[in-house]
Amino acid sequence: MEIKLASANEQKVSRYAEMFSAMGAEPRLRILRLLLAAHPGGMVVNEIGEELEIANSTLSHHLDKLKNEDLVAVRREGTFLRYSANTKALAELLGFLYAECCTRNKAVEPQRITCCK
Repeated sequence: MEIKLASANEQKVSRYAEMFSAMGAEPRLRILRLLLAAHPGGMVVNEIGEELEIANSTLSHHLDKLKNEDLVAVRREGTFLRYSANTKALAELLGFLYAECCTRNKAVEPQRITCCK
């Protein structure tokens, strides 16, 4: 039983590492922030590209990476693709960080966590 728990934890850590890696590129982090600001409706690809001044071919690559790591969801609307932030996956990722830094060993006191402005 203990081996299964360790393996499950290792899989989660590996998944979170891939999610952080996907967000680690500056354009992808900007895309994710923009989609969070547009939550819950999301944005179509052209809107994202215009807002962030990213060429469509480059944007497609970044959106695919975010989608592959389950950080964004996509749905087709006629000929358009609408992207939105996957807040469930982001909440899970934040929960992982919070548990490690603020609950388990209290490396950061919860009341000291501040939001960026």
